[in-house]
Parts: sequence; C-alpha cells; structure tokens
Amino acid sequence: MSALRLVMGDQLSRSLASLRDADPARDVILMVEAAEEARHIKHHKQKIAMIFAAMRHFAEGLREEGFTLVYSKFDDPLNTGSFEGEIARALGQGGFSRLIITEPSEWRVADKFDALALLLPITLERREDDRFFCSRDRFAEWAKGRKSFRMEFFYRAMRQESGFLMENGAPAGGAWNFDVENRKPWPRGAPAPERLRFEPDEVTREVIALVERCFPDHFGETAEFGWPVTRAQALEALDDFIRRHLPGFGDTQDAMKADAPFLRHSLIAPALNIGLLEPREICERAQEAWRCGDAPLASVEGFIRQILGWREYVRGLYWRDRDYGASNALNAYEELPAFFWTGQTPMFCLSQSIGQTQSHAYAHHIQRLMVIGNFALLAGLNPQAVQNWFHIVYADAFEWVELPNVQGMALHADGGLMASKPYAASGAYIDRMSDYCGRCQFKVKQKIGEQACPFNALYWGFLERNKKRLAGNPRMALPYRRLASLSEAELADIRAESEAALARAMAPLAQSSLGL
Repeated sequence: MSALRLVMGDQLSRSLASLRDADPARDVILMVEAAEEARHIKHHKQKIAMIFAAMRHFAEGLREEGFTLVYSKFDDPLNTGSFEGEIARALGQGGFSRLIITEPSEWRVADKFDALALLLPITLERREDDRFFCSRDRFAEWAKGRKSFRMEFFYRAMRQESGFLMENGAPAGGAWNFDVENRKPWPRGAPAPERLRFEPDEVTREVIALVERCFPDHFGETAEFGWPVTRAQALEALDDFIRRHLPGFGDTQDAMKADAPFLRHSLIAPALNIGLLEPREICERAQEAWRCGDAPLASVEGFIRQILGWREYVRGLYWRDRDYGASNALNAYEELPAFFWTGQTPMFCLSQSIGQTQSHAYAHHIQRLMVIGNFALLAGLNPQAVQNWFHIVYADAFEWVELPNVQGMALHADGGLMASKPYAASGAYIDRMSDYCGRCQFKVKQKIGEQACPFNALYWGFLERNKKRLAGNPRMALPYRRLASLSEAELADIRAESEAALARAMAPLAQSSLGL
C-alpha cells in the first residue's frame, strides 16, 4: 500500500524525514497552499509570495524525480483552504495505508494534527524534524532544573556536541564568544555593499500577481521582491555571503546605515527557515572559510552563534512551554501605535527600520532589537501585540523563532528567563551604532523638551515605571542609583516627560524626519 506524504511550506528540504524513504513508484506527495495558513495572521505579502513560489519550485523538482504530486494551488476552486480538507480530498482517491508528516514547527499546527489523528481512517505517522542540531528532548534535558535559560551556556553545549569551532576540546581562539570585537559602527563615508538579489522568474511573478490580487489588505509591498525561492538560488546566496560578506560581517553586524537595509548581513534566514538551506551546511561553510583563512574567527564565531546558538535556543524555549508567549512580567498593556503599520513617525530610526520592513520584509537583528524592540519595551507596548506584529512583517518570521526573541529578548516579558536584564537603551546607543540621528528632527543629546530624542525620556520613564521589579537587578544598579537620588517632584517630571516623548513619537510626520 502506498503512503500519502505531506510537505508543508516551511519543510522544503529534500532531506526531510517524511521524504527520506519515499518511493516514486508507490507514494504520493501532497502540498497545499492553504488559505488558513496564509490568513491566520496578515502575513507580509513578500512572505506569502516567497513561500508559495518556493513550494511550486520544490514541487517541480519532485516531479522531475518521478514523484506523483497532489498540489493544491491557492486559487484552485476546489482547494478547501486547510490541511485537513486537502488531506481528506487526497485520501478520497483511495489506496493509501498511511499519512506521513514531519512534525510541524508551531503549536497551532501541531494541535491540528493531534485532532486529525483521531478522525483519520488511516494511520498518521509523525516523524521528528531532525534538520536541527538540538532535538526538543535534548533541549528539555538541558533546561531541566534551571531557573533561568542563558543562551551562552546552551551555545557552549552545542559547540561541544557539534564540534564547530573546537580544537582539542577547547574553543578555537581560546574564547567561546568574540562579541566584544563585533560592535563597530559602519565606517563613516563608506558606501553600503551591493547585495545579491534574485529577479523573480515566471513562476514567482505569477505568485506575486496572485498575492497582490488575493491579499490586497496585507502588510507590505512586493515591488522589491528578491528572495531566493529555489535550492540553487539559496546555495548561491549562501556562497555569495561566505565569499564577499562574512569576512567583514563581524565588525559591523550591529551597525545601521540610512537607506542601506542589508549591509553585510547574510540574508539567508528566510531560505533557512523554509528549508531551502540547512543549518549544518551553513555552519560548515562558515567554519571552512575560517580554516582556509578567508574570514576572521570573530566574524565566523559571531555568525555561527546565530545559527548554532540563537536559532536552536529559541526553538527549544518555544517548544518547552506552550504558554511562554502569554507572560507579561512588566505589566505592559499599551496598544501598538499606528506608525508600526505605516512607518510614518518623526523618529528617523523607526521610520527607516519600519519603512524597509514594508519594502523588503526584512530588518536586521539590531534594528529589530534596539530600535523597534527597544521602543516597544520603553513605551510599554503589549507583548502579544508586538509578537503578532513581528510575526506578520518579516519573511523569516515563524512563531517558533519570532515569539521567544520578542517575548524574552526584546520585551523582557518573561521576567528574565532568557535575558539577565532588559535591553533598554536611550538614544545614545542608536547614535553610536548608526547615522540615523543626524537625519532626525529630534536631538539625540537633548534630554528633555520638544526637540529631545523621545528615547531619552522614555528610557528614564521605563526605569521609573518598573523600579519595583528591576531596581534589585545588579546589572541595572547604576541607573537605579541615579533614580534613587531624585526627589518625588523630579520623578513626577520624569513621568510627565516620558508621556510627552511618547506623544512626540506618534506626532504627524514632519518632512525633515525623512531627510528631504
């Protein structure tokens, strides 16, 4: 008897567990452009286009191998719009003994298959997604008994287990982490490097047209679409990054430059998270560049830490506790400002970061953490609303990777399980790491008043608002000593100035804030 094998839109790997023993002579592969998945939140148009285009290319590759496919296009009138409905349609053809899937990447979809397993007339066989370094069980073993979950210690365990950047049982270069070397701003006057982007082919253009027609009210634009949508393109993107950009990645990975959204970042996360690349091959290529003398250790270590460390770590946190994203340790309940959807704010750093997100479904990790995330933290925005926004707007955002990063890293809403202190900063950090402040209508060195950078007052307002919870944190002792020296009248002034700063951030956009 043949098996029906489901491949989901973030499982586009030929090595996928559910495809590994597939027999073209017997088995049928099912792929579904599911309306439920595309519309359960209003995903960025480019994200939907990237996934559908990559699915269609992947399906064609399987057909070329001789497989029989049941492929449900989004606009097929018979498409029921759900995995359950399309599985039922496929089973209606008869002759299947098993439905084989690789475990879904999100709780919501896993729940669907838990329910479906009780109704299916055939066996549902679930296989572990072993494209990761760390299984769910391995992470649970590592986390057992810990009161906090510091990525650095998990990362060291992964280095030891995988052997990456290890020499005779010790970390290469004598240190686990070279982050202190990777905090330089973009060199003044240096142009941004040209980056490899991919012109949409006929299949992708057809999908983009479908997205514009069927998802007109979704966030974002498609005009600048340039993501890899095939395995060959993804490998080309990886090769281009390793050869041309990894050598300089470390120094400037935290840098920001106006009108330069990509700089030397890898741009491979979307391809990685839908399966066109796999983490081990990425780390192997980076390590090889270091061993061959083509990239410095600090750059390679910083990059591998993002793949072997952060990515595996947040997945483990996500699956460890399905309620992790519901916490709100800092009692933050403010609504998301309208400019999160329009980019129309007089704060140049935010208009840049959100504007490029609209155009490219992309912002790098410092823009996400220290500009957008920092604002959300200081302004007391509701964590679940911020999670939803991040999930919607980025091409690489799937709940398992987005939610822990937002909840724990950006917003400290988990109460410190992930990070030992909130990533709260005034405008000085953004000024140090970017050229944004010189093009803003606000003055970053001014602390109060109509022209003061809103981040400055918001920072002190955040500290004052959360002093009962955070004042005892030894890593925040210095600012809280300063706060403790103020009178009640001065503290009241801080609260008032913080509220005024928030209002300035959400004021109608002034022409000068765009550098016009």
